[in-house]
Amino acid sequence: MAPPRWKQLADELADEIAEGVYPPGTKLPKIADLVAAGRGSRTTVQRAYGDLTERGLTIGIQRLGTIVSPILGKIHRDGTGRYLRVARERSGARGAFASEIERLGMAPISRTTISRGSPPARIAELFDIDPATSETVLIRARVMLANEIVVQLATSYFPGDVAFDTALEQQDTGPGGSKSRLEELGNGQRTITETINVRSPGPEEADSLAIPAERQVYEITHVARSAEGRAVEVCVHVVSTTLWTLSYTWPIDPPEEDSNPA
Repeated sequence: MAPPRWKQLADELADEIAEGVYPPGTKLPKIADLVAAGRGSRTTVQRAYGDLTERGLTIGIQRLGTIVSPILGKIHRDGTGRYLRVARERSGARGAFASEIERLGMAPISRTTISRGSPPARIAELFDIDPATSETVLIRARVMLANEIVVQLATSYFPGDVAFDTALEQQDTGPGGSKSRLEELGNGQRTITETINVRSPGPEEADSLAIPAERQVYEITHVARSAEGRAVEVCVHVVSTTLWTLSYTWPIDPPEEDSNPA
């Protein structure tokens, strides 16, 4: 059985995007124009455009129409190596995210709101502090862009006795970002735990990421601990599943040595 016409049209347009008929950042034709060209009914074209958005190939921008995504390949987040100094300080990058985006040939931009406050209960528990106490943590809430496209929301929390009145309260934390500043403060991160959940975005998250409310997001909770085992940063990342791919590499037990050599 042949697929429905809207699916066929979506596949045709996806091929045209791949072939460069509609380059990244350009507008797709108006729905009325495709209807007039005989490529389907208004409902067919609308469903095809919706499918392209679900695939992450297009984004809808109010008053501009449907735009081919400037990022057609997924952003690769290497959870194993991204926090190594050599990776996060590559060519003066301001942290792991900046390095990832620069590798795509795009400009990383972070719009950061810095405040002192009380963390959510689950964050307070990790820091072993009372969530009802005011101004116990430094909060860096970031909207993160590749060129002009929002690709990540990230909120970092740092214990106040570690972060207050340091470079971590500055808009620009310098080469290597917060990880390098923690190292200089004697609270270098030695172990990292990341917990990943897939969920629906909240209304504000969907609006900020310019994604449909029904699209899933990865929520990555990053907990970094010092050599003494103290949590010195908790960061909650929210990214679209269609835009990012996550990878992790770790060693496993080496082969057992022969206990009975000949």
